[in-house]
Amino acid sequence: MADQQLLTIMNERGVIRFDEPVQLRSGGYSDTFLDGKKALSNGAALRHACQLMIDAARADGVAWDAVGGLTMGADHFAHGVALLAERDWFSIRKQPKGRGTNKWVEGGSIGPGTRVYLVDDVVTTGGSIQEAYLRVTELGAEVVYAATMADRGEVAAEFFAVRDIPYLPLLTYRDLGIAPVERTE
Repeated sequence: MADQQLLTIMNERGVIRFDEPVQLRSGGYSDTFLDGKKALSNGAALRHACQLMIDAARADGVAWDAVGGLTMGADHFAHGVALLAERDWFSIRKQPKGRGTNKWVEGGSIGPGTRVYLVDDVVTTGGSIQEAYLRVTELGAEVVYAATMADRGEVAAEFFAVRDIPYLPLLTYRDLGIAPVERTE
């Protein structure tokens, strides 16, 4: 069951409705845009959502060493969850910057033996959180849990279920009363 405080925050601050459908990062279209960053731009709202993510993993008995995901949808959760749970955070670039260390992953060290908690703000067809999964597993880390504030469909749940990784959307399209966005090919 959805957390009513988070649902109120999202509905009041993060749900934007348009007269005509707009294109989403996934390539799909919707007349409803979910702005997770705007919804949680207030410290108390962000703390609440991050604590829900921590509580969910703990309730499922999952221990993790580092939390993060693809920038920038995961960044505020990575920082908030890491701070509240006293864990490392990391951020995955969309592409290496081409200078300095030229790394995909910044922040905490991710590698063999690292238990990773993947996070994102809004998942539509799962492209960003799946890319994050691939980047950290390429480094030898083990993804032990994944969560998002809002999931607009079923694709990410299927992706993690096949890999036997617990996945929790704090809010679903059903909770928000919106139509699911289907996978685009």
